[in-house]
Amino acid sequence: MLTAFARAFRTPDLRKKLLFTLGIIVVYRVGTHIPIPGVDYTSVQRCVDEASGNQGLFGLVNMFSGGALLQITIFALGIMPYITASIILQLLTVVIPRLEALKKEGSAGTAKITQYTRYLTVALAILQGTGLVATARSGALFSGCTVASQIVPDRAIFSTIVMVICMTAGTAVVMWLGELITDRGIGNGMSILMFISIAATFPSALWAIKKSGTLADGWIEFGTVVAVGLVMVALVVFVEQAQRRIPVQYAKRMIGRRSYGGTSTYIPLKVNQAGVIPVIFASSLLYIPALVAQFSSGNSSWKTWIETNLTKGDHPIYISMYFLLIVFFAFFYVAISFNPEEVADNMKKYGGFIPGIRAGRPTAEYLSYVLNRITWPGSLYLGLIALVPTMALVGFGANQNFPFGGTSILIIVGVGLETVKQIESQLQQRNYEGFLR
Repeated sequence: MLTAFARAFRTPDLRKKLLFTLGIIVVYRVGTHIPIPGVDYTSVQRCVDEASGNQGLFGLVNMFSGGALLQITIFALGIMPYITASIILQLLTVVIPRLEALKKEGSAGTAKITQYTRYLTVALAILQGTGLVATARSGALFSGCTVASQIVPDRAIFSTIVMVICMTAGTAVVMWLGELITDRGIGNGMSILMFISIAATFPSALWAIKKSGTLADGWIEFGTVVAVGLVMVALVVFVEQAQRRIPVQYAKRMIGRRSYGGTSTYIPLKVNQAGVIPVIFASSLLYIPALVAQFSSGNSSWKTWIETNLTKGDHPIYISMYFLLIVFFAFFYVAISFNPEEVADNMKKYGGFIPGIRAGRPTAEYLSYVLNRITWPGSLYLGLIALVPTMALVGFGANQNFPFGGTSILIIVGVGLETVKQIESQLQQRNYEGFLR
């Protein structure tokens, strides 16, 4: 692997792409440390130190922003608005015929959907930025901090508008940086920025585990956490690479004097066809009741029940609901992202068939049957990956948003594998030995 990296840097065009990507990453990380105007940075740092890893409802979003959310910087929202907009557009593609028609138009339709995604990203950034400023002004961003209400000393409407505009502009810049990596770098721009955001929280989280440990000055806990993380990464790599290959045979066709077709290929159906989307959906949905309870006044019975059962990652009710939601969203997302009838129609149109299965409706039913069979272990795998690290690390004082949790591991491994494959494909075009042998 190191030899392949050395060869990549010795190739002029690949070296330019890698250095350009590294430069964009540096710019992105610098932006996560520049506070927006109107924020008392001293009070923010004091509240961050008092929180000491217990970030409550905003921990997941803070992880995706590389720690910039709780710092209230210009990149505080990070790429979360873009991720949300992309997921919303992908879901609406199945519901709205116009978007479905655009998706089938090829590159022109994809460009139009990308434009809609940008507009929706800006709208969501304005909405989320306003919510973040309002939360910071009320002192709810850091519950329990003594100076939480002093984070935004100026309560004027003009100051609030300026803060929202700065965070919205920061989100637009992040989106632009991601597209630059996709166009001029090594590709997968948004995924790489997400990877960097999560990886940036690793050192501080690991050091917090070491500081809170008691065995051998915390080094036993530190080593155990690292070992558990490596085992989980190896397991995720193994399952993410697993797939069911359905053989497809194309019949020969005579066009003029030439014979076309007659080739054999396969349809790769991954065990984890949904990726990390079900985990993000389940986490976001479970945050909604807790968020409503946090901003509601009074001490009603429903608020007490939510604060008791749905705000702690190690509570049995929270764990059960989290697991069931992940399984549900795994089946839901696979159902809307993979259409067996469309695949069967395309195979029939080009003379393809699955050996032993008739073309048309029987093929669609067979694909649906196989997809449901492999989605069950995939959904259970997602649920276990999301819950086992949390339950194992709770004894070391880690919260549910620790970087070795399910969401971060799935994203880091998925993005890492995809990036390695892209660099490997470019190396193989030059007859170089790649990363994966």
